[in-house]
Amino acid sequence: MAKKKKSSIPDNGSAITDVDPKPKTRKKRQPPPINVDGKALIIVESPAKAKTINKYLGHDFVVEASVGHIKNLPKSKMGIDVNNGFLPEYETISGKHEVIDRLRDHAGKARAIYIATDPDREGEAIGWHIAKAVEDKNTNIFRVLFHEITARGITEAMEHPGKINEHLVNSQQARRVMDRLVGYKISPFIWKTVFYGLSAGRVQSVALRLICEREEAINSFVPDEYWSIVAEFQTQTSEPFFAKLFKVGGEDPVIGSTTTAEGYVNDIKKQSFAVSDVQRKPVKRNPWAPFITSTLQQEAARRLRYHAKRTMMLAQKLYEGVDLGEEGRVGLITYMRTDSTRLSDDAVKEVREYIYTNYGKEYVPHEPRLFKKGKSSQDAHEAIRPTSTKYTPKFVKKYLDEEMYALYELIWNRFVASQMSAAVFEQLTVDVQGGDYLFRATDSIPKFRGFLQVYDDIAEESEPSGDEDPVSKLPANLAKGQHAGLNSLIPNQHFTKPPSRFTESSLVKELETQGIGRPSTYALIVDTIQTRKYVEQRERRLYPTDLGITVNRILVQNFPHLFNILFTARMEEELDTIASGKQTYEQVMEDFYHPFIKDVEGVDKRSSAIKKSLQEATDEVCDLCGKPIIIKWGRNGRFMACSGYPTCRNTKPLPGELPQTNHHAGMKCDLCGGDMIIKGGKFGSFLGCSNYPACKNTKPISIGVQCPRCKDGYVIERKTKRKRIFFGCSRYPDCDFASWDRPVARKCDTCGNEYMVEKRSATRGEFLTCPSCKAEVVKEAPVAASE
Repeated sequence: MAKKKKSSIPDNGSAITDVDPKPKTRKKRQPPPINVDGKALIIVESPAKAKTINKYLGHDFVVEASVGHIKNLPKSKMGIDVNNGFLPEYETISGKHEVIDRLRDHAGKARAIYIATDPDREGEAIGWHIAKAVEDKNTNIFRVLFHEITARGITEAMEHPGKINEHLVNSQQARRVMDRLVGYKISPFIWKTVFYGLSAGRVQSVALRLICEREEAINSFVPDEYWSIVAEFQTQTSEPFFAKLFKVGGEDPVIGSTTTAEGYVNDIKKQSFAVSDVQRKPVKRNPWAPFITSTLQQEAARRLRYHAKRTMMLAQKLYEGVDLGEEGRVGLITYMRTDSTRLSDDAVKEVREYIYTNYGKEYVPHEPRLFKKGKSSQDAHEAIRPTSTKYTPKFVKKYLDEEMYALYELIWNRFVASQMSAAVFEQLTVDVQGGDYLFRATDSIPKFRGFLQVYDDIAEESEPSGDEDPVSKLPANLAKGQHAGLNSLIPNQHFTKPPSRFTESSLVKELETQGIGRPSTYALIVDTIQTRKYVEQRERRLYPTDLGITVNRILVQNFPHLFNILFTARMEEELDTIASGKQTYEQVMEDFYHPFIKDVEGVDKRSSAIKKSLQEATDEVCDLCGKPIIIKWGRNGRFMACSGYPTCRNTKPLPGELPQTNHHAGMKCDLCGGDMIIKGGKFGSFLGCSNYPACKNTKPISIGVQCPRCKDGYVIERKTKRKRIFFGCSRYPDCDFASWDRPVARKCDTCGNEYMVEKRSATRGEFLTCPSCKAEVVKEAPVAASE
């Protein structure tokens, strides 16, 4: 008898196991009953989306929202049966029993059910769980995909209903199960070796590795010196202009020292110069493709300073619908999780008409623009675009808050520009020759702005170096053969620069380039590594914390196969093969699990030795028992502790750092006279009375600088709502002194300002600058404590 093949998606009885009983909760006030008899039931995951869809459907439809997922893996256990086809054990999410009951009740009365959750793998999985929850009440279940929530988008979807795509469900389930296995098997290992409560993620840990390896490259970088020489020339009929030494005797100049540079300068001064060549040629610049998820996140970060998570939250609102007054609720953009630059024929026709009407015939290219498909693109959805050119930024501005408007305008401009004519420039190249020395200058003169009329350039994100060569516009009347007088020579010293640290924008770009993650996961990856305090942002750059560096080192050394960039990218491709039906859920999980669990079992035996290897010896001895003091990791970071633990529990902070929580601060409470101790709270460390709760006196921790404005308070470290660190007065709101940069108690030698602030650049390292006159001084290294 042939063995029955197991389904990788559990049926309503086997793997969807609702082991959690219905919680006893107080009865809530129920909404008025909805008459579903004989109507069609449409189920979405978002109440906002439900409101918008309701506008376009007649009385024959009822729209209900599941409010996100209704099922999930259990919180208290792994919930994966690795010996039975990796079947997951799903539980009903707390608070969703009433939602399911309502959906089941409506399903039993409806003539048909249309599941309209988001058109991606996550939405497919939510829809599958909903279908399984109601199918015993009504089997007439269809799947519809709303790529845009407009009359056109909804009509098109309802005219082409389908069934739940089990390949997509399996793909999402495989991602979820892989992540659960890694979390449940690797996180306890991190607890044993560093401290309890840390976690490791299958994809997030690879993103952390990218950031840590970039930091290592920066720290190990050895700069090489090189020089450039810029000359200022002037003909009899032109304004002065700069040109850079380009060739010496037909070869590239190699100037590696002051001596070499001075030798060239002295020789150049002896030469007579003339314009040896003038080249003018037209250059076209084509517009960028309309946004996909990754490029939207990158540009929103560069242009609007939005975090990836914030961008996606705002885009979700624009997609689900906004109230436009008399227009009612309208979905303003197409679905925002996509990797395709494809545009529908209707959208292209509409925007070309808009460009013709508003900009003129010359701004419309002869043929619609098509954009190259990315190598890993699934092409399941269109690019991110406005749903109609009727809803111009000017039209919708009064209905949107400032952040939503800025993002919508960005999406609008990118979309319109993508179908406009190329920008045309005249590229001017001028050569000035004297003896063996050839100087060259280039300039670009706009002739036709084209798409730049809508979507202009902005400077790339880069850390300023301070050693840029001077440049100038080239005079229009330069001609070959003109004598060029040498006004001045500027030798400029440079040093090769290390790679730049990632920003959120460049990290998303790197993840996409490496094939790590997918459109739906980029924002979560970037947010998670910061929430876990493995990475922090300073001046919009991503720095690994000491904790992040330690965790990354442990993971990479002990799981080199798992937290490997190529392996992670390959697993993304494997998940794609499930979605396309080329491989089964069980095949991919088998390929992943067996090498993975073998690595885990081997490393787990070494956890004690690994933990010990993280401890650092010191020259100090415990002042309580005389045993050596070591440096260890704890929940609040690294600290000094007695090696005689647990017999001796003496601890103290590292030199120069704030004490660990519950340590004496060397101060007395000014209310009751008790000792003030360092405590940890939701917003960081603070001073609290040791006699709490009898005495509830608290104080912020000063950075050791008196407030320069009020002179009564002192400067403390604070955080904005978005967790960005700044420094303010302890007497706020009576004193509103604030600074993004850390103040230092040093008077400015130039203007006498009472304090300076710390700054940092990639080339100069740390230095101090005066916030008043902008004078800069080298930051002095701290003096080592005497023994």
